[in-house]
Amino acid sequence: MLRLTGTIGATRPGAQGLSDAALAPMIERAFRKGKPAAVALVINSPGGSPVQSALIAARIRRLAEETGVKVHAFVEDMAASGGYWLACAADDIWADASSVVGSIGVISSGFGLEGLIARHGIERRVHTAGGSKSFLDPFRPEKPEDVARLTRLLEDIHESFRDHVRARRGARLAEGDLFTGEIWTGRQALATGLIDGLGHPVPKLKELYGEKVRIVPYGLRRPLLRRLGASFGAGLGQEIAGAALETAEERALWARYGL
Repeated sequence: MLRLTGTIGATRPGAQGLSDAALAPMIERAFRKGKPAAVALVINSPGGSPVQSALIAARIRRLAEETGVKVHAFVEDMAASGGYWLACAADDIWADASSVVGSIGVISSGFGLEGLIARHGIERRVHTAGGSKSFLDPFRPEKPEDVARLTRLLEDIHESFRDHVRARRGARLAEGDLFTGEIWTGRQALATGLIDGLGHPVPKLKELYGEKVRIVPYGLRRPLLRRLGASFGAGLGQEIAGAALETAEERALWARYGL
């Protein structure tokens, strides 16, 4: 049983996000150690990086095919956006009736600060070689051509997400557009074909593999100081600031879905 909890993304050392590099040893051991009957993914994630989501999911599928091991996904509070991308790496998906599932879309957000710096008499000076190098500079007025370019990028990533879901869920998906970024409860997601049933990990695994099934838990472990983001010396303030920023970003992702 692999526990995949948190936001998805390549982060600084010691951060809590899920990344392919951090998860690779744990995933490899889960599939190859002791010839398991199956691997269960327990997912609780609001998403994050589409690239890291794709890398993690691809690793799970590659190992499942190489070893012939079946994969089950269980959603706790949430498998949204990249979290659902990970769930689709499984052969079947189970959720609680009140889990949040879906958000098959791509988002980019930021701030426009040009008015703020102007009020304080600050002049922004940028010199580039290459006309697009200052793309979407938050300290300059937004350009329509920059927005159009960003939209094209987001649409291309969205298409990759849709392709992944279609390839993994296939005919189980209900009619209609499920790729608008909408979210569903577990009960609603069952009707759309985004999941296969309502259930919790231990009871469902006992139902599938017998009462005597032995469940071996796997999870990321980090040294205490690295989990706290602490380093001694001149860089301590930067580490604390970095950790605070990442925490704020992670909370914003969870809050997007009301958690």
